[in-house]
Amino acid sequence: MSPKATPVWDLWPGDLQWQPMSPQLRKVWVLRSWINLFFLAVAAAVPLTIWLGWEGPLWALGGYAVLASLRSWAVARTVATWGYAERDEDLLVRHGLLTRRLSIVPYGRIQLIDLSAGPIERMFGLTTVQVRTAALGSTTEVPGLDPPVASALRDRLAVRAAEVREGL
Repeated sequence: MSPKATPVWDLWPGDLQWQPMSPQLRKVWVLRSWINLFFLAVAAAVPLTIWLGWEGPLWALGGYAVLASLRSWAVARTVATWGYAERDEDLLVRHGLLTRRLSIVPYGRIQLIDLSAGPIERMFGLTTVQVRTAALGSTTEVPGLDPPVASALRDRLAVRAAEVREGL
């Protein structure tokens, strides 16, 4: 009889204080997906109109409504999986609904920390922290933070990265 496997997510230290993303992040991601789906529906309406006549746009609109509803539900669940935690030696970022991902960024590997906010993010008062490391093309993002929280995280990460590089 084989021992029962325990998921790695259940073994992770429970003493970490995971910081959630802002609730506004859900609105940003839902709005983005609705915009993308709108363009898809418009693109689908043209061939549907050619094939089905005046009913084509109605089918495209119905498809848009169904996909937008499903996407809104999925986004709400996905945003709830995001979180970050700071430890003495590294930053942890977790996310993922179907495929769970845990990124561990050692402070000593951090080379650059960016803050970014697109027009929709700015409309909802959110900022994304991008942490670039020494590994080629390796970027870890912490999306959906309020600007003061993002700035404070950037400053703490910069200080810790400098301390590790200086050997303090």
